[in-house]
Amino acid sequence: MASSLLPVVALLALLFGASRAADFEVGGDAGWVVPAAGDSSTYNDWASKNRFLVGDSVHFKYKADSVMEVTQEEYDKCGSTHPIFFSNNGDTEVRLDRPGPFYFVSGVTGHCERGQKMVVKVIGQNEPPPAPPAPPSGAAPAGIGSAGAMVAAALLPALVVLGV
Repeated sequence: MASSLLPVVALLALLFGASRAADFEVGGDAGWVVPAAGDSSTYNDWASKNRFLVGDSVHFKYKADSVMEVTQEEYDKCGSTHPIFFSNNGDTEVRLDRPGPFYFVSGVTGHCERGQKMVVKVIGQNEPPPAPPAPPSGAAPAGIGSAGAMVAAALLPALVVLGV
């Protein structure tokens, strides 16, 4: 019986094994650029749609620009003479090494004021994920979703073999 559980245990280890750090490309194909006029929340909208964990990285690609990690106060005023981190090499990766907010701004004068700034909220590995947004009124209750269906489909053959 113990040897018949081995495939199930191996499958569960693969499916639910230690999480791997993710590398997020800030701005997608466009990269770290000044947003279009009137679109000053571009980067914060993007950041709010992602789940950042301790150990993940954010990757900034840019030309003739820079990226700075700053304090919340410096973020709010769009400037810093002593940033926590500064890079202007065009290809910058920042490892998110602690839970909490990370504040990023462009170091080029005027870019932050035009929306080239972002707050990344990082959660710890053992913290519960933020609550999902409430479904629209009248929406049907959520099922197990595609991820749950894939797990169930992957486990089904093993469970049948075990007679569970």
